[in-house]
Amino acid sequence: PGRILPPLLLALLVPPPSPAAPCVPQPNATRFVCTEPTLSTFPSGLPPTTTAISVEFTALAGLPPAALARLPRLRELHLSSNRLAALPETLLRPVPTLRVLDLTDNLLTDLPDGIFATAGHLQHLVLRGNRLRALRPAWFRHLPHLRWLDMAANALAEVPPEVFYPLRSLKSLDLSHNRVASLGPAALAGLQALERLDLEGNGLATLAPAAFAPAPALRFLFLQDNELRALPDGVFVPLRHLRVLDLAHNRLRELELPPPRPGPALDLDISGNPWACECRLLALLWRVAPRLAATRDTHCDSPPRYRGQEVAVVSQAGDRGC
Repeated sequence: PGRILPPLLLALLVPPPSPAAPCVPQPNATRFVCTEPTLSTFPSGLPPTTTAISVEFTALAGLPPAALARLPRLRELHLSSNRLAALPETLLRPVPTLRVLDLTDNLLTDLPDGIFATAGHLQHLVLRGNRLRALRPAWFRHLPHLRWLDMAANALAEVPPEVFYPLRSLKSLDLSHNRVASLGPAALAGLQALERLDLEGNGLATLAPAAFAPAPALRFLFLQDNELRALPDGVFVPLRHLRVLDLAHNRLRELELPPPRPGPALDLDISGNPWACECRLLALLWRVAPRLAATRDTHCDSPPRYRGQEVAVVSQAGDRGC
């Protein structure tokens, strides 16, 4: 009669299965996802049916020029949280239908001039959390359909004149947490469709009087956590559609606002500034009647009779001293 082997002996006699390679593409799949921390080489053999690729949170440090070859249907490419320090200039040539490119949290210090030359259908471009030091006009020359551009948390020191001029469809631009100390009159040139602009946390100290004139469709403007000491007269006058304005935590003593308009009140955050609660400021708040956020942190610094009082309380009291 056959003998039954003990489980331990059986385990020793049966060889263990060979470890599977991480992130193996599946035939005819439309989405490929890989978050294997040890992955260091971009997967090959992706099926031509692939429409979306997510290779994120890996050890990927480089991409071959032909990484996306034979992927004619690719619409989304997510490469966030890897170790990419450079990209080949021809990377996107095989995927002219690409709509979304996410390169968040890599180590990119620059991009080739022609990296987006054949990416004319791109709509969302995210370069947040890299080490980019300069904006190159060549990047944006062939992106007429781009709607969302996120370049937050880089090391950008300036916005060159007309650098975004070709981006006639752009709706949202995030330049927060860079090092942009000033915004010139042509920095936003061409952005007629822009609705959301974020410049938070830049050390921004200077705004040109016409800084926002090229973007009259702006609805959301974030200028908090900067070094603004003064606002040019009429700087927000072109922004007749503005819904949200954040000026918190600057060094402002006097205020500028867009003109009153029909509809909901302007949402305004002016907390954390040393306001001079004189006639001009209080009369402006009385006239425009914005909806103030963080009122408990919005105090008068002067004159002495109002020091320490909430700006909203002083304004609503109606004693404007005029």
